[in-house]
Amino acid sequence: MRIKRRNVSRRRLLAGLLAAGLGAVPTLAQGEAPRPPSNVAAVDAPWDNGTKINLTWSASPDEAGVRHYEVRRAIASIGGNRVATPVFDVVAKVPVNNGNGGTYAFTVTDLPYEIRKRDFKNFPSLEGAQALLDTGRPTFRPTFLFEVAAVGKDGAASAAARLSEPIQPIMQWFDGGRFYFLLTLIVFCGAVLVFIVLARGGKPLKVRKIAGLEAVDEAVGRATEMGRSILFIPGIQDMNDIQTIAGINVLSHVARTSAEYDAKVEVPTSRSLVMTTARETVQNAFLAAGRPDAYNEDLIYYVTDEQFGYVAYLQGMMVRQKPAACFYMGSFFAESLILAETGNSIGAIQVAGTAQPAQLPFFVAACDYTLIGEEFFAASAYLSGSPEELGSLKGQDVGKVIVGVGMLLGVVAWTLAAMTESEFLQGIVDFMRGTLLV
Repeated sequence: MRIKRRNVSRRRLLAGLLAAGLGAVPTLAQGEAPRPPSNVAAVDAPWDNGTKINLTWSASPDEAGVRHYEVRRAIASIGGNRVATPVFDVVAKVPVNNGNGGTYAFTVTDLPYEIRKRDFKNFPSLEGAQALLDTGRPTFRPTFLFEVAAVGKDGAASAAARLSEPIQPIMQWFDGGRFYFLLTLIVFCGAVLVFIVLARGGKPLKVRKIAGLEAVDEAVGRATEMGRSILFIPGIQDMNDIQTIAGINVLSHVARTSAEYDAKVEVPTSRSLVMTTARETVQNAFLAAGRPDAYNEDLIYYVTDEQFGYVAYLQGMMVRQKPAACFYMGSFFAESLILAETGNSIGAIQVAGTAQPAQLPFFVAACDYTLIGEEFFAASAYLSGSPEELGSLKGQDVGKVIVGVGMLLGVVAWTLAAMTESEFLQGIVDFMRGTLLV
């Protein structure tokens, strides 16, 4: 029994000494630099825009005394010409707790894919390369060298472990960080196509009533009863402005209704191209209404490009002729208040539509009906009932729902991440900030 007990005691003592020996970690003396990391390797990051490199390295043998690893970058060559003395800059400090089994992985971002000649001064190692590369080319492709050094807890840095060969990032055909955008685009376009097919198949697509557009028939009918003209102003911008195009779409419906009611519609413009477009639009509207003989192109004319000269003419005409209905559909600026108040003073029924936020209050205050932003752009689909336009309108609503849900989820994730300090939620927030919002 004594022999057995002695053997057990010896075994326990030996196991304890062995465990203590295996667990012992060499400590660094004050001011002593740790040993460098090893096995530094680099590969081009896949699915990127040519500005990222993936680095890996093995941890320093003195990992316990390391505070962080410094990742340094230098330009090795430019335009195929080797840099004589590469100058390394610190691009990142990687904490030791990011290690995984003694191996570290880090992605270097924001590398210049091309460097312009005029930017050579921002890179010390490229001094003197201007004359060497004076070939008439505006930009040059660089290659890069990377090195990693271990920095001790007292700030002493080890010798650097350098990449054996320079590496050049390659721009891919597709940016993998933007696949979410491709998915959103597929969903959005798919929704538009689905709604167009449904509309063509006879399925009614509900669009809420827009009072300003419902009032078009009322305004034209009132002008007919009073024996007065209808004034339509398509804004003061040219045909390259989306609001002018939206206004011309509304003009088509107003002109067709006027032809059916045998009312006179007058369209003074401040751009010659808008005049030509308006004439074609009104002529087609009268033709579609079966009244081509009632079309009078002299009622659609050019006044002047000068903003307040145009407004002065309109104001004088409104006071003299007193049109029964006034339509303001397009892009307006300071003249919005003048036009709306003048029309209000002569007792005309007024319908306005614009996407200029600063001018909407004036139209809302002085006009009977106002189309605000999206209502104005949706007017064409609302008035025509075309399956293609209605499908596009409903598809855009799907896009708005996606954006709205994304904003709501972002706010919730950001709030919870701040309250709980969750790394998972913080990762979602960082993705939204660094990818979705850039």
